[in-house]
Amino acid sequence: MSANMVPNSYASTGLEGAKGNGFLGLMQEMEAPAASLNADNISQNRGFVGSIASEGRLEKKRGAKKIRKPKYAFQTRSQVDILDDGYRWRKYGQKAVKNNKFPRSYYRCTHQGCNVKKQVQRLTKDEGIVVTTYEGTHSHQIEKSTDNFEHILRQMQIYS
Repeated sequence: MSANMVPNSYASTGLEGAKGNGFLGLMQEMEAPAASLNADNISQNRGFVGSIASEGRLEKKRGAKKIRKPKYAFQTRSQVDILDDGYRWRKYGQKAVKNNKFPRSYYRCTHQGCNVKKQVQRLTKDEGIVVTTYEGTHSHQIEKSTDNFEHILRQMQIYS
């Protein structure tokens, strides 16, 4: 790199002439003027910044590891993707999966304070199989919502 070339990090932002007492003013004072940069300074600065960045990564590795929630996967033969397991779920996402023609759906338990998630996906090899993966354990009892549906169905049969 020649002495006249300036790396992208030192490119003009249009804020050099602005005076302020905020963070931008502080950064402006810290930046080196473009005229004082030469190939030696740039290579030294990159080495220094690289060592700081690598030290930051090491600190993260030394810190406490993230505690993983237990995962359980079940394969069920079903024509319906949404299987009744006794809990109530809210769908919060869906994405296409590589090498699979069926999307993966993401659900959260709706009970207050329960952080259980589940993923539901149909297999490409056997379209009749649904793979459900649960992450975490429920902090509450199973909700008996199916009893209410049976009651409603009985009432509907009376009217018909």
